[in-house]
Amino acid sequence: MEHSQLVDAFSEFKELKNIDRASMMSILEDVFRGMIKKKYGTADNFDIVINTDKGDLEAFRNRLIVADEEVTDESTQIPYSEAVKIEPDFEIGEDLAEEVRFSDFGRRAVLAARQNLMARVQELEKEGIFKKYKDRVGEIITGEVYQTWKKESLIMDDDGNELILPKSEQIPSDFFKKGDNVRAVVLRVEMMNATPKIILSRTSPLFLERLFELEVPEVFDGLITIKKIVREPGERAKVAVESYDDRIDPVGACVGMKGSRIHGIVRELRNENIDVINFTNNLPLYISRALSPAKITTIKLDDEKHHASVFLKPDQVSLAIGKGGHNIKLAGKLTGYQIDVYRDTEDDAEDVDLEEFSDEIEPWIIDELKSIGCDTAKSVIDIPIEDLVKRTDLEEETIKEVIRILKVEFE
Repeated sequence: MEHSQLVDAFSEFKELKNIDRASMMSILEDVFRGMIKKKYGTADNFDIVINTDKGDLEAFRNRLIVADEEVTDESTQIPYSEAVKIEPDFEIGEDLAEEVRFSDFGRRAVLAARQNLMARVQELEKEGIFKKYKDRVGEIITGEVYQTWKKESLIMDDDGNELILPKSEQIPSDFFKKGDNVRAVVLRVEMMNATPKIILSRTSPLFLERLFELEVPEVFDGLITIKKIVREPGERAKVAVESYDDRIDPVGACVGMKGSRIHGIVRELRNENIDVINFTNNLPLYISRALSPAKITTIKLDDEKHHASVFLKPDQVSLAIGKGGHNIKLAGKLTGYQIDVYRDTEDDAEDVDLEEFSDEIEPWIIDELKSIGCDTAKSVIDIPIEDLVKRTDLEEETIKEVIRILKVEFE
């Protein structure tokens, strides 16, 4: 391998991204000094000159000219008789700088140097990627889907770096194919086997918070503060917001005129329902707002146990619980209180608890009805059959039979 081939090897790396010129030069010098040291035993008296613009390099061996009989170290001294063969005008005591020809090193040595160079550059690139993304944790990035597997998708950023979007960090209704553009937040960055692994997320509350910053200028500018976000990805989210400026309506600003601001976020999150509520230190009021859209009658708090008993009109119970129990579950996470809902109606005396029908209705059916807030006979009868079918896992025939049994009680 000739000198020109070494120049070509250097040219392959000098345009690599994420590596500054000074670092590149330092690596090259280290690699070639190692090559020289292996051949000559030392590299201390060698000068290496690298031209990063041309992709060229030169090496010079510096030795002191001494009388032939006074040579004690051949690596740093050269006999006068040899020096005058290079240049007849040389005299004893002068320094001689002799160009090193890389063709003299042999093919194996040059190949080893090239492999060492590749390894060092790749290592530096990996460190650069790690540092870059370590500083971007919590930021939204946009990438292109390169490949999808059962448990994760491989995303490529604008610089060609590989990012991982695990299935567990995808919204359940997400479906990606190669070439799709994806927005996600950088969740964490870790080194695995000396290789940076960048994990993205679309389910993290941070992702929703960054989307608000993008869509709502008042949030980005700090005029509106997001106090807390809780999510059931793809289903529902609750966002507590606060403004220290009385002239700003935080909820109105986040939602936008006719929902213009919130709609973009909802579309990005695959039609996830987003409730934006005003934060307050008044705990009963905060819990009441957290259970929106249900309207609360009264609330009893047990601060020691962090428990709240919420009483509602019968037609509000299912709203408070929400589809699949998402609404009440998120309200509990948002407020930090265990919330139980109860009916508050004057007709309760005439109503009958579902447990009273356990001899005619199977317990699992009663539990299914209770999961949507129906714990009395009238609460089931008052809901249309088609709504009960949608909200529960019960068959229509089963529901009809249950209603028939319940109605008999009031005939």
